Amino acid sequence: MSLSQRVCSACTLVLVLVATNSYADEPARRVIRSQPSVLLSTPQVELAVTEVGGHMSPVTFFRDSARPFQPYYVSPWQDEKGPAMPVPVLVPLRGDFFCLPFGGNSDGVAGEKHPPHGEIAGAKWNSLGTKKNGPVTTLTLTIDTKVRKGKVTKELSLIDNQNVIYSKHTIEGFAGQVPLGHHATLAMPEKEGTVRLAASPFRYGMTNPGLFSDPKQREYQSLLPGAKWTSLSKVPVAWKGEPDADLTKLPARHGYADLIQLVNESWEKTNGPAWMTATFTDQGYLWFSLKDPAVLSTTVFWIENHGRHGHPWNGRNNCLGLEDVTAHFADGLAASTRENVLSKDGVKTAMELKADQPTTVNYIQGAVAIPDGFEMVKTVEFTPGRVTFVSTTGKKVEAAVQHEFLRSGKL
Repeated sequence: MSLSQRVCSACTLVLVLVATNSYADEPARRVIRSQPSVLLSTPQVELAVTEVGGHMSPVTFFRDSARPFQPYYVSPWQDEKGPAMPVPVLVPLRGDFFCLPFGGNSDGVAGEKHPPHGEIAGAKWNSLGTKKNGPVTTLTLTIDTKVRKGKVTKELSLIDNQNVIYSKHTIEGFAGQVPLGHHATLAMPEKEGTVRLAASPFRYGMTNPGLFSDPKQREYQSLLPGAKWTSLSKVPVAWKGEPDADLTKLPARHGYADLIQLVNESWEKTNGPAWMTATFTDQGYLWFSLKDPAVLSTTVFWIENHGRHGHPWNGRNNCLGLEDVTAHFADGLAASTRENVLSKDGVKTAMELKADQPTTVNYIQGAVAIPDGFEMVKTVEFTPGRVTFVSTTGKKVEAAVQHEFLRSGKL
């Protein structure tokens, strides 16, 4: 080989190494609404993740446009000095966070006593930095659990020119049955009916079987406990003779906090991922989530419209949790792992984790700009690398989304 050929080969090797650079870079950091956070960004999206609890918010979609969109909630007590929070998850409470075990966890199980939504929702995560691989940028964080020994790795990825967030949580060493899932929480406007909700086909929905909002704690609910129904637009209320609640139009029923759960149909039955959409009609965007219902079998709605008056809520909280989970409502480990009203009906309410076999939960969230008159989503169509949202008024919007990631875990 000549000297010039050897030099050319060396140059090619250097270019290949640069193009496939897998070195981790230190992420940008910022204190946002009192919480030290790490940032991940592309020209289209910027997201912040709190070091405590791993809560993802704020997130700015369409940041390179004239109308950026920030759909996620941040709790109103941030930046305040006052009494200590009653549970750790409330300290950073905002946006989307992973829960393990999902729920209140008020009862211990086999010597384990987990805080609400698990240690990982209120303890410190460690950043391993960001990596750029072609158009994909990934932020990685980890946390070790103590109540039940294990490790959780959070990977959040953005793809250039997309307004989509790809989440992967890998659970290692955490053996036994456990409810888990995503606690995606959106900020709600005060104007009634301006957010329109739609979900992929579901077997049925049910309001929380027991008391969700306790008047003894200065909390109030409006939906009939334990009611079972098949339409989001016809959900029984607690007052006899009053019309059903339409949960496709929120906010509504000021002064109440309610909890419901949808049991998703399978991927095979609907020929695609399960989906949830919230159309912000006054802002011109829709938010969406996509999941594999074999992994996250249900969606819990936390409908909070100024219905809690104890500390730290103080009657000012207005948000909507659209929480894709495998769990029995928000009751936690004990209720989700024993026989319950959902499991009796064949609904999976806990996942079986194995200490020697990692479990991965893949999830997608994103935003799409909508035209005037879009109203709300009727159906969602999936083609390779694309998602089309079809409205009740016949309008369509399409977005690049690697929905195949839900099963492959690859981008």
